[in-house]
Formats: sequence, C-alpha cells, structure tokens
Amino acid sequence: MNSRELYLRLLQNVLPYWRTFALSIVSMVALAATEPLFPALMKPLLDNGFVNRNIQMTWLVPVALIGLFLLRGLLTYAGSYAIAWVGNKVVMDLRDQMFRKIIALPIPYYDNSSTGALISKVVYDVGQVTAAATSAITVLVRDSLTIVGLLGWMLYLNWKLTLVSLVIAPIVAFIVKAFSGRLRAMSREAQRSMGNITQVLEETIGCNKVVKVFGGQEYEAKRFFDANNQVRRYNMKQTIAAAASVPLVQFFAAVALAVIIYIAIEQSSADQTTVGGFVSFITAMLMLLTPLKRLTGVNESMQRGLAAAESVFELIDQESEPDSGAETLPRAIGRVEFRDLGLTYRPEESPALDGISLIIEPGETIALVGPSGSGKTSLVNLIPRFYHPTSGQLLIDGHNVEHIRLSDLRANIAVVSQDVTLFNDTVAANIAYGVMRGANEAEIVAAAEAAHAMEFILRMPQGLQTLIGENGVRLSGGQRQRLAIARAILKNAPILILDEATSALDTESERHVQAALETLMEGRTTIVIAHRLSTIERADRIVVLQKGRIAEIGSHSELLERKGIYAHLYHIQFAQEHLPQAGV
Repeated sequence: MNSRELYLRLLQNVLPYWRTFALSIVSMVALAATEPLFPALMKPLLDNGFVNRNIQMTWLVPVALIGLFLLRGLLTYAGSYAIAWVGNKVVMDLRDQMFRKIIALPIPYYDNSSTGALISKVVYDVGQVTAAATSAITVLVRDSLTIVGLLGWMLYLNWKLTLVSLVIAPIVAFIVKAFSGRLRAMSREAQRSMGNITQVLEETIGCNKVVKVFGGQEYEAKRFFDANNQVRRYNMKQTIAAAASVPLVQFFAAVALAVIIYIAIEQSSADQTTVGGFVSFITAMLMLLTPLKRLTGVNESMQRGLAAAESVFELIDQESEPDSGAETLPRAIGRVEFRDLGLTYRPEESPALDGISLIIEPGETIALVGPSGSGKTSLVNLIPRFYHPTSGQLLIDGHNVEHIRLSDLRANIAVVSQDVTLFNDTVAANIAYGVMRGANEAEIVAAAEAAHAMEFILRMPQGLQTLIGENGVRLSGGQRQRLAIARAILKNAPILILDEATSALDTESERHVQAALETLMEGRTTIVIAHRLSTIERADRIVVLQKGRIAEIGSHSELLERKGIYAHLYHIQFAQEHLPQAGV
C-alpha cells in the first residue's frame, strides 16, 4: 500500500470514535482562532493605553488577557484529552486485532517467524501509529492556522520586562515538580502493565499448540484484553496529569503577562519603553516559537507512524488458520488411519513423510521410534491438523480430518510432551485450562490425584491456588510433567499423544510420571514417541520410522527376534545404560 492508502486505512480505525475525534478538531480550531485575538487586543491597548493614557484600559486589557488564556487553557485540555483518548482507543483496538490474529495463525507461520519480532509488532510498532492517525492532524490544523495569523519578526526584548517574566519561573517549577511525581508513578505502572502484555504474548506464542489443542483461544484473548485495557487506563492517567499542567502554567503565565502589561504601560508613561518593543516582546513570548517547533516535527512522526502501520497491517492481513471442515465429531471412538500419507514442508526439501499407511485401533497403544529426523513428530503433528498432508489421507473414525471442524477435531485430542507448557497462573488454572476452565474443584482434584500430583500440591502454600511462576519455574521437572498429565486427564480426550513424556527425568520422578501415564492411557488410543526404548516395551505395537517411511512394525519381542533396525537401536541403548555400572 502507498502512503495515501495506508493513511486512509488508519483513519478507518478512527471512525468508530469520530465524535470524540471531531471534538478534538473543533477544540484545536477554536484554539487557533484565539491566536489573532491577542494582537487584536494590542490595538486598543496601544491606541488608548499608551497614547491616550486611558486609565480604564490599564486594567481592562489585563483582565481580558486573563480571560483569553483561561479559554485557551480549557480548549487545550479538551483537545489534548480527546485526541489522547481516541489515540489510545485506536492502539488498543489494533493490538486486540493483532493478538486475535496471532492466536489464529497456522503453525507454519510460527515456524517461520521470530517471537521477538511478533512481540515488537504488538508492543512497539502499533504505538507509533497513533501519531500518524490522530496527533498529526490536530497539529497540522491548529498550528497551520496559528502561524498563518501570526506574521512578525523576533525583536530584541525589553530586559526589564524579561526580568519581570522570570518571576513566574518558580511557580512553573513547582507545577512541573508537582505533576512529575504523578507522571513518573503512572509511567512506572504503565511499564509494568506493558510487561503483563509481553508475558501473555510470550506464553501464547510459545505455547501455541497447547492453546489450540485445549481450546484456550478465547481465554488467552480475555487475558490479553484485560492487560491491554490496563495499559490504556494508565496511559490516560498520564495524559490527564500532563494535560492539566499545561493550562495551569499558561494561566500563571497570563497573570505574569498581565503584570508585565501593567508595568509596561507605567513605563511608557515615563518614556522608559516604546510601543514597538512592547509588541515585539508579546509576540515573541507567546505566539510563534511553539507552533513552528511542532510543525517541523510533524512530518517525522507521520512517516514513523506510516512505517509502523505497514508492519501492523502486514500481521493483521495474514491468513488465519484454515477451518474449512464442516463435519462434526462429538466424541471419537479413537480409530486413527493413515492412508498412503505424505508430507513435504517445502518444495525444495525431501519429504518428511512418504507413503505412510497405518491403522491404529481404538484403545491401542502405538509407539513411534526411529532416529532423529525420521518423521515421528511430523506424523503426530498431522493428527491435530497443525500441518496438512501433501498427499494421502488421515482419518479418525472414518472421517477425513481435513473435513472435520477444527474445534471438534482438537476436542478429541490431548497432548503431553517433554517440553511441558505451563502458564504463570495457579495450579488449578493450569490443570483446568482452556475449554476445561469451567471444571469444579472436585474434578480438578480427581485429575490431579490420578496424575499423582496431589501429594506435592498439598505441600504448596495455597494448594491448588498457588501461583507456579512463568512456565512452572517453581516446580521440578517431574512435578511440571504431572500437572500436564492432570490437564490431559481432565480433558478426557479419546486420542492421546505422548511426545517424550518421561525423558530427562530422574528415577523417582519417572516412577511417578510413568504411573500417572498408565492411568491416563487406560481406554485411550495412545501414540507414544520415545527415544528411551525401555519405556515402550509394553506397547501393543512399535512402529519404526526411517527417513519418513515405515521400516518395521511389531511388538517389542517380535522386533527383537527380527534383529533389524529396532533390535540394533535397543541393544545400543541397553549397552549405553549399563556402561556406568560396568566401569565401577
């Protein structure tokens, strides 16, 4: 999109708040219209106050000036507040659109994108858009009209009147100091709230598979909305403090100016000043410098905002995860069939899967083994439709997964992996996550007991309501694994995927986790990915993959008798596991 198209699209996000935006424009136009009133007051002042020595004018003009700047202060406050309200609403809406897009993106997009880049788009880039969408317009309207009405030269100023004007400095310093504390406190809170946004983003992006499988999109969107709204509120508190300080300073400046005018008139009576010097002082002090400074910076903020808009709309315009399925699947029996399945991630790469044909009966436990890169993870990722096969079909209970509604498909699948995903929330919230968040405490406790997790949960300070830290940092590996198993038990899905669920655990933790897994696997169709072959000896069948193809299928004892790939891998691992004892 070119600059014009970008700007028009930005303004579309302003349209829902056009009344408030119009208020800000009207306030700024009225503010600009008051600028010529000041030199207009100079004419009767010069003609009657200086020349004709009209005593009434010596107090009438100062009072009129105070009234003028009171009006300007109110207009400034109204315009600043209105435009900040619209700007923060636009930022909040854009962030909400971007976040909802992020949780709706397909898995391949995450594979090809940097988490930091995505967070930067939402946290930083969208904030730069505000200047182009709202503030730049008001600056152009207000300051252009102001400068058109203010033509003059900066002249040398009367030094005595300058000294008088410095009397206001302590008052201004007091006002600035008084509001600085408020602004700093609100800035600190806004930064903390921004950290909450980043946290939700990092968790949701990093845990996108768990969010999708367990139906946590709306829950995460609500968490993000709350954090996002909190940032908006603190930003508005900052704006109120900043906007209130401006009219206060201007009011006291007007009082000082009224005193200056009074003294200047007195000086003119003693022939100590000239009319030209007085007018030059007033013009230089109030009118020209500030609007010129703002106008010189508006193009920079405009271009920065448009560049950020490109980044923001690039994300919003990404294709969401396709969900063209129309068939319902209330609760699957658990029969999974792969028919001549093939998967290629990129055209220039070799196939990750090639000609996979396999039928898994309901309640059967299948183990997938093979060297790294053999296609084990690629195969199980097709079941919840994280990726789409490039050839062949994948069926659940006779239904092609491509034709099943995505929510129905994933409601029938639970995943427990080596890399456990937990959220910075309570134990209960991590177990009853996503679509299970309505579960009562008794159901959560039952799931935790079945996962052998209650024995350590009861030792926590607040039990189920204990906060576990980012990704369960306060828990051991075995404890984190058992919470993930409890989550899967509570979901009660008929199809279970276990991806290295017991690797990298100590013997005691593995014993608890293995017992919990046995409870979880009862009556479910289970697909286990395992590198430690000793953990899958009791699987109904073991499928050996090599270079994306099925090399061997059979039970543990059958495959050992064949003395093929599986037997070779098993004996290598057996020798490695007993090597330390042999060396003692």
